[in-house]
Amino acid sequence: MRHGKKVMHLGRKKAHRKSMLSNMACSLIEHKSINTTVTKAKALRVFIEPIITKAKNDTTHNRRLAFSELRSKTSVSELFGAVSSKIGDRPGGYTRVIKMGNRLGDNADMAMIELVDFNEVYSNSTDNKKKSTRRRKSKKSTEDNLPDVESEKKEDSVTNKKDN
Repeated sequence: MRHGKKVMHLGRKKAHRKSMLSNMACSLIEHKSINTTVTKAKALRVFIEPIITKAKNDTTHNRRLAFSELRSKTSVSELFGAVSSKIGDRPGGYTRVIKMGNRLGDNADMAMIELVDFNEVYSNSTDNKKKSTRRRKSKKSTEDNLPDVESEKKEDSVTNKKDN
């Protein structure tokens, strides 16, 4: 049972776990996606989402809170610059965990964790496309779209005469 289990310990002491999550968060902010194990990715998601939420409001206090967690000036400036401008209107869910299969050496479950707004493949680019409906088209519109069968037969006979 999971009573009172709020922290994923990841087989490490508290100081090592905090440093590891801080380093992984800095790498995620820098590279926008990283590959790791599923358990570490889920722990990183819990660690970094509140920091990204703080980055939406650029104040000195929020910068200091983010720096105390991340411990990297470049990551904090990147977080409050490019990342916060892109995720400004998103209400939450800034990261995505995609399972990648098992690692060859020890068969550990691997996953890719990424910042949602920075992936162009999964982003909602359907704004440009017209949304299709499941309604049946009217008979008149389908008759207009059908090709003229008689003109095609004439064209086929002309091409057959040229070939012979």
